[in-house]
Amino acid sequence: MLSEISKTEIAALVEKDRVHKRVYTDPDIFDLEMKRVWGQAWVFVGHESQVSNPGDYFSTSIGAQAVIMTRDKEGKVNVLFNRCSHKGAQLVGDDAGHVGQFRCPYHGYVFETDGTLAHIPQEEGYKGSDFCKGKKEANIRKVPRMQLYRGFVFASLSAEGEELETWLGPTLSSLDNVVDRSPLGEIEICGGRLRYLHDANWKILLENVSDNMHAQVTHQSAYQPATILGKDFTAENKPLEIAMLETFGSSYDLIERAKFITGRNGHSYADGAITSAVTHDEKSTYVKDLIAIHGNEKTQEILNMSRQNTIIYPSIAFKSTLQTIRVYRPLSVNKTIQETWTYRLKGAPDEFFENSIRYNQLVFSPSSIAGHDDYEAYHRIQHGLQTQGLDWVSQHRLVDKHSENNDGYKESSGISDMVFRNKFEAWKQYMVNV
Repeated sequence: MLSEISKTEIAALVEKDRVHKRVYTDPDIFDLEMKRVWGQAWVFVGHESQVSNPGDYFSTSIGAQAVIMTRDKEGKVNVLFNRCSHKGAQLVGDDAGHVGQFRCPYHGYVFETDGTLAHIPQEEGYKGSDFCKGKKEANIRKVPRMQLYRGFVFASLSAEGEELETWLGPTLSSLDNVVDRSPLGEIEICGGRLRYLHDANWKILLENVSDNMHAQVTHQSAYQPATILGKDFTAENKPLEIAMLETFGSSYDLIERAKFITGRNGHSYADGAITSAVTHDEKSTYVKDLIAIHGNEKTQEILNMSRQNTIIYPSIAFKSTLQTIRVYRPLSVNKTIQETWTYRLKGAPDEFFENSIRYNQLVFSPSSIAGHDDYEAYHRIQHGLQTQGLDWVSQHRLVDKHSENNDGYKESSGISDMVFRNKFEAWKQYMVNV
């Protein structure tokens, strides 16, 4: 039972250089995570462009809680629990759309898109009760906290905690870079969500995004043919698909020269030395537009920031150069949905967005070349951890081999396990300090 898992027992699952396999396999641990990690952290819900007009809505989840992001008739973005205040039926399915009002499919109770109760069938039967129009108890509940940062919508199920910008730490600059690459200073989520249902714990998926050491092994069948084909082209005329796949075979020496940066709360990013190269003609209209806004020095800083993956723990990972966002939605201890989204830089050439789609098709779509490799790896890890072979998962590489600045950000080599240890430091804080 949940009450039987003490804080001391939970804390003992995370040591300096290893974690116990229960953190991935114990259903009771998972249930506690939904309350203590996903119930306290700021969680990425979506982007305001997904509800660009009054009446638009987007259905998703925060941990185990189904929620709806809406834009009400006043133009304000809201995050509501996906639950009718009457009998509890979900108001919308797992989708997006547009409504004038929400109508419960069970009894027909009607709500405004800000959650306010608008109509009750046979309303006179509630006369004198607390459940009627104008009563707070009758409205759809909003999440305790919701905040936008440059169009990105985050929410927390906890009424207390750090302000979003402080909580984001070093990943704030990655979000800024996403938006600053647009000449209009705005992005737009476009297209549908590419979904994989993985039979693995959510932490395995999130760790994989930071795992620079697996690609050369796991994705061998993707990068080796690309490398062979790539020899027939010069750097200038090499097809982008080949260049994208070749990066999966980055040498260990190159990976070691890259670096990880970690901050509090489990966030991190990797240096871009091993990401797909994206170059821009300095004489192009796009670069000139950025220079007109930011000046030459700032523009070069924006375009030269090339981070392999930025992770905002526990819910998203993204690449600003390839305009790709991955969203993690845990379902159970061994079931996780990964969604991949693409976005457009407003004011930038259509080619940029087309390249983003191309990358996602190569790596994350049902017909991808590389995504199935990870699917198989996740499956094997989850099932291997359930054997009686060993109880602990290693995080020993380069332990204590890092530098730290005055802001508490740590830096280490791109082969370091520091990034995994950092996630579990945050996990332990959330799970124990409640």
